[in-house]
Amino acid sequence: MSTLTHTTSPAKAPAERKATRTRGRRTSPNALLSKGVVNGLLIVAAFYTLMPVSWLLFAATKNDRDLFSTSGFALGDFNLFANLQHVFTFNDGIYLRWFGNSILYSVVGSAASTLLCIATGYAFDKYDFKGKEKLFGAVLGGVLVPTTVIQLPMYLLATKVGIVNTYWALLLPALVNPFGVYLARVFSEGYVPGEVLEAARVDGAGELRTFAGIALPMLAPGFMTIFLFSFTASWNNFFGALVMLNDEKLYPVNLGLFMWNSVTQQQPEYYSLVITGSLVAVVPLIVAFVCLQRFWRSGLTVGAVK
Repeated sequence: MSTLTHTTSPAKAPAERKATRTRGRRTSPNALLSKGVVNGLLIVAAFYTLMPVSWLLFAATKNDRDLFSTSGFALGDFNLFANLQHVFTFNDGIYLRWFGNSILYSVVGSAASTLLCIATGYAFDKYDFKGKEKLFGAVLGGVLVPTTVIQLPMYLLATKVGIVNTYWALLLPALVNPFGVYLARVFSEGYVPGEVLEAARVDGAGELRTFAGIALPMLAPGFMTIFLFSFTASWNNFFGALVMLNDEKLYPVNLGLFMWNSVTQQQPEYYSLVITGSLVAVVPLIVAFVCLQRFWRSGLTVGAVK
């Protein structure tokens, strides 16, 4: 009997192991509850994030009568294209001027700032010089200083230099980005091996050529990550523009919309201009994140696959 038992048990073993694995894979009630709580919180967070943009989209499709006579998420007569035309042609197309100014401040300023951050972070990582860590600590100290605190000193400095109420009043301060320098050093430590740089130097490449031809392509994900942060900050830079600029032709789009919104109590017809203009102002941020997210995601994951 013992022999028969041992003879037949191997045939049953695979089925028994499969049943055991199936029982092991069954999700416990606590795990299901935890997953449900997490998914519920994510849904609430997504709803909270998307609700203002959804309201803006609904409101931008309404005419002035429906804007005040219907609820926020109710549909009225579809008037989006007429509202867009009104925004783009109002006051000789001043909104398009503001939009172009924002593109200039955000794209040009952010690209220059990001390149400077990448070069500075690379230098902090790959070169040894006296007082390096102390200087880097001073740079990190700049992260702790709120931007609004330094607006008045920057305004006084800009007055001395004579760049107040010019494009340079926003472009030059945008070059300083302490957090970007910190991120650039982290990316340089992770993505630029010292052996590759030494090989380039042995082949006769100079320091500038080594940085531009070898290190910078390796730091492309970091460049895009810092650029996105800088672009978002520049596009939303309201207080700096409010302090530095007086000429409405130099306004970025957020400051221009603020000026329109300030007269809505006296002239309610400006409400549709502000709402539709705000919807258009959101589009570049969405486009930037959609188009550049693959570079950003590769930068976040490349360090895990070594």
